[in-house]
Amino acid sequence: MAKILSTWLQWIDGQHTKNMDLSLERVAVVAERLGLLQLKCPVITVAGTNGKGSCVAILEAIYLAAGYRVGAFTSPVLFKHNEYVRVQGVACEDDIFCRAYETIAAVLEDITLTPFEFVTLAALLIFRESALDVILLEVGLGGRFDAVNVINADVAIVTSIGIDHVEWLGHTCEAIGFEKAGIFRKNHPAVCGDFSPPVSLVNYAIQIGAEFFCQGKDFGFVQKDKKWDWFSLSRKLENLPLPTLSLQNMASALMAVELLEKKLPATRDSIEHALKNVYLPGRIEVIPGDVFKIFDVSHNPAAASFLADYLSQHPINGKTRAVFSMLADKDIAGTIDVIKSYIDGWFIAPLPVVRGASLDSLKKCFSFSVNSCSSIQEAFANAIAISQLGDRVIIFGSFHVVSAIKSCIEELKHA
Repeated sequence: MAKILSTWLQWIDGQHTKNMDLSLERVAVVAERLGLLQLKCPVITVAGTNGKGSCVAILEAIYLAAGYRVGAFTSPVLFKHNEYVRVQGVACEDDIFCRAYETIAAVLEDITLTPFEFVTLAALLIFRESALDVILLEVGLGGRFDAVNVINADVAIVTSIGIDHVEWLGHTCEAIGFEKAGIFRKNHPAVCGDFSPPVSLVNYAIQIGAEFFCQGKDFGFVQKDKKWDWFSLSRKLENLPLPTLSLQNMASALMAVELLEKKLPATRDSIEHALKNVYLPGRIEVIPGDVFKIFDVSHNPAAASFLADYLSQHPINGKTRAVFSMLADKDIAGTIDVIKSYIDGWFIAPLPVVRGASLDSLKKCFSFSVNSCSSIQEAFANAIAISQLGDRVIIFGSFHVVSAIKSCIEELKHA
């Protein structure tokens, strides 16, 4: 079998007739053949429209600071396939993935899997061999039929509910909420970070007998000047350090930590250390300089509103310019609308991916003049060229946008 990861990935891409095929039947059969359905350590599964990555990042940081061995499966990735799976905070090497894929291929028989199903199973295989204390699984899409959901979570978190992936999950928050609630399990804690969750999500938790905990009711947070408080019905943590990530998501993660306290105790020192040091590439990631840059992977109106809040709380004397593009199946106009008042100039371009919006379709979403470019790299170069000391450039709209510009900057560094 192949020993080179790129060869494996090429083979995997050609296995299934559909790149996305939401179902648990095929992946569950293969997982059972591999003996992956019963993991030996606690599992936290995280779903939601926005905030999944932030939630996993702070959980990983807390448990690492507490001295536990932690595995994290997250998606999508910015640069390399290896980023999908982290053990002890480090992305796994090529040879580890190759061995995992070889093991999966050996038991497939007549079953075909999508690329995401392959990497999910690879993550579970790697975690099983890594003697972990806790596993963190980020749902790729939805929840009910996502490959991650073959595993019964000890604690399930739904961070937020918004309109996204409508072709797969439905056109309403009620329909989407039901899909995401599919990660809940009977007699196990279900944490909802949304302040006003869909009735469908709440009812599902009740119907299956999950232990339901909702933000603003069973737990929550209060932001102060440069500190914040977290509270639940039985505990309060005061004067915590402000992280760079959303407090809404931090609060949901702390609820999960409390629910697993007996199995995985974490001290206040561990929590504080994690909050001070947690880092998530591409989530309001500020790069200082004469013209400083902000990278953000926000790709729907709800996510862009977090970025808009940040811009409103961090005004500058100079100009703010945006390098922007999105996928065609996203709410492009809605995303622009929530943040446009904070942007002085827009530089837009199509993305070189199948789902990328064309330049014409992007331009139609603007009711004002924008700078059209042939590539996202050109858009970035043009925005930087006219910026002066004290200005800032925001690169956002998709993982593909952030990845393209970050890769471009790294290439220039090593040129």
